[in-house]
Amino acid sequence: MSNASNASNASNASNASNASNASNTPNTPNTPNTPSTISSPDSAPRRSCCGDDCCTPSSVALPVAAAATPVVADEVRSQVRAGYAQIAEAGSWNATKRADSSDASSCCGGGGCCGPATFSPEQLAAAIGYSQGELASAPESANMGLSCGNPTAVASLRRGEVVLDLGSGGGFDCFVAGPKVGATGRVIGVDMTPEMVTKARRNTEIYRERVGLDNVEFRLGEIEHLPVADASVDVVISNCVLNLSPDKASVWREIARVLKPGGRVAVSDLALLRPLPEAVLQDVEALVGCVAGAVLVEETRRMAVDAGLTDLALASKPEYIDAMTNWEDPLYRRIVESLPAGSTPSDFLTSLDLTARKPSP
Repeated sequence: MSNASNASNASNASNASNASNASNTPNTPNTPNTPSTISSPDSAPRRSCCGDDCCTPSSVALPVAAAATPVVADEVRSQVRAGYAQIAEAGSWNATKRADSSDASSCCGGGGCCGPATFSPEQLAAAIGYSQGELASAPESANMGLSCGNPTAVASLRRGEVVLDLGSGGGFDCFVAGPKVGATGRVIGVDMTPEMVTKARRNTEIYRERVGLDNVEFRLGEIEHLPVADASVDVVISNCVLNLSPDKASVWREIARVLKPGGRVAVSDLALLRPLPEAVLQDVEALVGCVAGAVLVEETRRMAVDAGLTDLALASKPEYIDAMTNWEDPLYRRIVESLPAGSTPSDFLTSLDLTARKPSP
């Protein structure tokens, strides 16, 4: 999955996060976000990926911004899983856009087929804060252009730590984290898409040969039900994935469960600075999960606090949204067309770095 994952270097990203604290949380209204929707894979008419009829709401819609019923949540996950399976097989968002597919479930709901088309995964990674040294440790096929930040830099990883990556996809952030924690550390990637886990495990062989470390593993599972023991992880990271979950509160509770006392979390994700206009919701809700599933920054903060995490620091980084707009990404072109005159996507949407800690006894 991964996510629907965001120009500076890695140290700049880390410094930006360290400079932020709970008192400078982005100023956002404390109002609930209007639930966004995506199409049901079982009910939507079959459409060609990114054809003229792709990325438009169907007659059946599923709420993803708010907590969903178990049945609806499973349907959302199925659609996201289908989209990211196609991305895993194609190799990137760009390649998926070029793929000839008639599977409606892979169009829009899982992200990818209507995603970036004007830049490479390498260009995106450099723009959102990955250094050349970090990129060198990761197999090229692990980077599929799904990031919206660099959580490994924000987390300030240390030797010997156990790191858990939620929605690890092809393993990109796991392979970046591996050298940072060294031979005495461990990195665990969890993803719900079998094709992504298979791809990541294949990439592991390349990583081992390239850096000489055997400290990364991948597990199949949902981030709302992590296949990880209680209090076993020093650091949880995630990159543009939590916005895809139909039950974000459960994800935050799972993060708190698996963290050791004193452990920390570093998440890069898309979030709303203010509710999207209704005109945008009507068009964007089925466009891509990474936008449709985003919630207000304040809502993200509240879920982390309710899960028992403390020392929250949130840093809004609109430059990611500006880059996607300036690169004329197809998704953001459509958003611009639907916004009120004089406004831009970064007035509503941001890339958010969030760090927090699980209290010690």
